[in-house]
Amino acid sequence: MNVSLEVLRLALRDPFRIARDEPDRQMTTVIVELEHHGLRGLGEAYPVSYYGETPGTVGVVLPLVAEAVGRLDPPPAEIPGARAWLRDAECAMDAVIGRHHAAKAGLDIALHDAVARGMGLPLHELLGTSPDIPPTDFSIGIDEPALVAQRAARAGRFPALKIKLGGPADLETLERVREVYQGPIRVDANTGWQPEPAAALAPELERLGVELIEQPFPQHRIDQLRWLQERTALPIVADESAETEEDLDALVGAVRGVNVKLMKCGGVGPALRMLTRARELGFATMLGCMEETSVGIAAAAALAGLADWVDLDGNLLLATEPFTGLELDESCRWRLGDPGLGVERTNGGA
Repeated sequence: MNVSLEVLRLALRDPFRIARDEPDRQMTTVIVELEHHGLRGLGEAYPVSYYGETPGTVGVVLPLVAEAVGRLDPPPAEIPGARAWLRDAECAMDAVIGRHHAAKAGLDIALHDAVARGMGLPLHELLGTSPDIPPTDFSIGIDEPALVAQRAARAGRFPALKIKLGGPADLETLERVREVYQGPIRVDANTGWQPEPAAALAPELERLGVELIEQPFPQHRIDQLRWLQERTALPIVADESAETEEDLDALVGAVRGVNVKLMKCGGVGPALRMLTRARELGFATMLGCMEETSVGIAAAAALAGLADWVDLDGNLLLATEPFTGLELDESCRWRLGDPGLGVERTNGGA
C-alpha cells in the first residue's frame, strides 16, 4: 500500500472560537492519498488536540496502521465482500494501536473512497445508506454579539444555525441572532457551562426558539448532563461525551441525543455503526464535523441519511480549499458524489 500525507493549513473565512479555545483564524488538517492494488482514494485526518492528536501524531500513527492494512488480501469487487474487507481493515488498525481515531479516520475514509471508486459506485451505495439526506446547518463561533448577528444574517439561507456559546454574553448573543434570523437555533457550549447558570438560562433558550443544547458540561460529567436534561424540555445532545460507540450505553437516560463525528470515532465504518447503535438505544442523532475540507465532509455526508440533525459545514467555514466536487443544493443538502466521495483536487489529481 502506497500512502502519502500532506499537512494543509487553510485560512478560515471568519475567526472561529469555541468555549474552551482561543479564536482560530486557520485550520490544520492532514490529507491522505493512497494507492492499493490499483485502487486510488482520498482521505482526511483532522487532528483534535482535545483528544490528544496533532499533525505529528497523525504522521506517526497513520503509516503504522496503513502497513497493517496493506497485509490484507485485495478487497473483493462485490458489495458484501467489500464491506467485510473494510471491517477487517478497521480491525487491523485497532490491533496496531488504540484510540488515535482521527489518524484511523484518514485511512478509513481513503479506503472507502478507493473501494467505492474501484467498483464505480457512490459511497452511499457501497454502504447501503440513503441518498435522501437532511440539510446541513451552519455554525458561528463565539464573538461579540453584534458580529455573531452579522454572520447569522449572512447565513440566512441555511434552515438552521448552530451558535457557539460559553462566553460572557450568551443570552445577548442569542437575542441579537433572533432579531435577524427566524429559523431554528442550535446552541453548543462545548463543555463551557456550569449547572446552575445553565438551568437558569434554559427557559430563555426555549423562549428564543432554541432547538437543542449541545454538550453544556465537561466530557465525564454525565451526572450533570442528566441533571440538566431532567430540568428542561430541550434535548441535551452529547458531543465530547460521545466519542465512540462504546460511550453510548452510559448516556442512556442522561441525554436525548448524541453527535457522531468521523474524526472522533475513527472513520466511516465506526460512524455508521455508532449511528445505528444510537438509534437502537433511542437517541436522536446528529452527524457533525470539525473544520474539515470537502474530503471529510463528503465522507460524512454519505451517512447523513441516518441522522436527525446534520451539522456538516466545516468546509463552508474555509476561505478557500483545494478540492472540488462537493456542492450544496438549493435546500442546503449536500449532493452526494459519484464515484466514491466524488471529490477531486482542484488540479485534477485524485
